Amino acid sequence: MTPQEIKERLSACARTVEAYLARCLHGRGIPQGLLEAMEYSLLAGGKRLRPVLCMTAAGVMGLDGRTVLPFAAGIECIHTYSLIHDDLPAMDDDDLRRGKPSNHKMFGEATAILAGDGLLTEAFALMGTVAETVPADRVVRAMTEMAVAAGSGGMVGGQHLDMDYTARSGVSYDELRGMHAMKTGALIRAACVSGAMLAGADGDDVRRLRVYGESIGAAFQIVDDILDEVGDEAQLGKPVGSDAAQGKTTYPSLLGIARSREIAQEHVDRAVEHLRPYSGGDADFLRSLAQYIVDRVS
Repeated sequence: MTPQEIKERLSACARTVEAYLARCLHGRGIPQGLLEAMEYSLLAGGKRLRPVLCMTAAGVMGLDGRTVLPFAAGIECIHTYSLIHDDLPAMDDDDLRRGKPSNHKMFGEATAILAGDGLLTEAFALMGTVAETVPADRVVRAMTEMAVAAGSGGMVGGQHLDMDYTARSGVSYDELRGMHAMKTGALIRAACVSGAMLAGADGDDVRRLRVYGESIGAAFQIVDDILDEVGDEAQLGKPVGSDAAQGKTTYPSLLGIARSREIAQEHVDRAVEHLRPYSGGDADFLRSLAQYIVDRVS
């Protein structure tokens, strides 16, 4: 697929996700002020990469991706909660997110914390509704996969390590790689694996999608680190240079930009190799998307 075709498919999938996200929290008894804060961040745009991966992985395994849309939307709720909390003064202390004031800048720290808490728990309520159309045992497996990835041994633990490593000298490459595999990679990996599980995949199929997700998750983070040094703030929608200002160890700070790009490409090649057994439009899109992640500018 050409870069333009990838963008068009990403945009089309993102619009489907956006339409669902715009209504999925309504009628659930959420106080209006809290709902406003939750939707402020949830509907602030973005690539919607994780729900797209979930839906496409289901498609690779033979299930129409639209069937798992509520589950995929739940993944985006988890991702959004993590961004709200990461931006807090006690964490990364960022004032901008996707070109807009961070949630705590708009609503105050207490409401921002509650908005994140609300999105995390609503996520699993949304995921559970897929059991109306997908066998319940598949949904349980996929939800368990997602909970582990988002939890203390995954994304939350990775954020803890990120704070622990900030302004600390001597962080090794293995420590950096392990931290990002938890903080960023786990949710991307689980998006791919859960989509496959919802479609009934098992064994080698799940293993291949797991490696694919791990690999593009690593590539995504490396490129994020590079863009934080050389990207365009207007395109990124967040400050450039914040990693260095906070004393964070990054791939470019350890390895240089050129070597970081090489490693990102190695991860992409590994991801694509594990999709070799699969054909069709969804598999082709995942292969092309892996390369697009490395070539992106925002």
